[in-house]
Amino acid sequence: MPSLDVFLNTPWLLYLTATLVSLCIGSFLNVVILRLPKMMHQDWRCQCEEFLEVPEAQRKQEETITLSKPASTCPSCGHKIRAWENIPVVSWLFLGGKCSSCKSRISVRYPLIEAVTAAFSVVTVFLLGPTEAALWALLLVWALVALTVIDFDTQLLPDSITLPLMWLGLVLNYFGVLTDFESAFWGAVAGYLSLWSVYWLFKLATGKEGMGHGDFKLLAALGAWLGWQLLPAVILLSSLVGAVVGIALMVFRKHGREVPIPFGPYLAAAGLLGLWFGAEIQRFWFGFLGV
Repeated sequence: MPSLDVFLNTPWLLYLTATLVSLCIGSFLNVVILRLPKMMHQDWRCQCEEFLEVPEAQRKQEETITLSKPASTCPSCGHKIRAWENIPVVSWLFLGGKCSSCKSRISVRYPLIEAVTAAFSVVTVFLLGPTEAALWALLLVWALVALTVIDFDTQLLPDSITLPLMWLGLVLNYFGVLTDFESAFWGAVAGYLSLWSVYWLFKLATGKEGMGHGDFKLLAALGAWLGWQLLPAVILLSSLVGAVVGIALMVFRKHGREVPIPFGPYLAAAGLLGLWFGAEIQRFWFGFLGV
């Protein structure tokens, strides 16, 4: 069996493997994006019923949802998705974007998420080079894809993704995978406390919550992976993009000012740029500050 060094030093094999694996990961992310918020809601409801001591007979009875159960089905007719109908991108194209049973339309979002996951993965390996660090970085990319879509859909950033992501970044950088441990540690601390401070300043000034707690944890995770040096650029980039998108929504879609806009996707996009172009961003940022 070829060693990791042989694999990393064979570019065509590396890129082909990254493409095929990330397409399958993208298919799994579609399941995570759809089911994880539902699992969270089920868990919250059960906790509320237990706290309120609702009698067992009066509690809502429904099938427990996990990432593996129940089996995937067509939302229109209940047709069970067979293995050949679940091949990333290919099955959607072969079926013409329709259910094989009832011919209902299947959202283009599913193959799009698979394709984007593969594209981002290949770009990551290309920019970071054929290294073990690039392979570890794919975990960050995949997590950011899932968090982006979940936040867009539900305005939730699940702890079950953000917290393990933060701890994994700290553990990896203890061994210097992407940055040194000191930078990673203070990156996690500064990432959390910076948005936590903004949250409380805004709440004390206006009496309203300006962002969710998940944003603190996501920025802490990015700090743990990228180091504290990139956090100012990440915050600035995400804020600029968020402001532009927010103004555009209000102008062109009549998006009310009171309607919340998820900030997680912009943090994720800025974090991805930091992962890809961290050295260039750091040089520009420190040069701008005259450091």
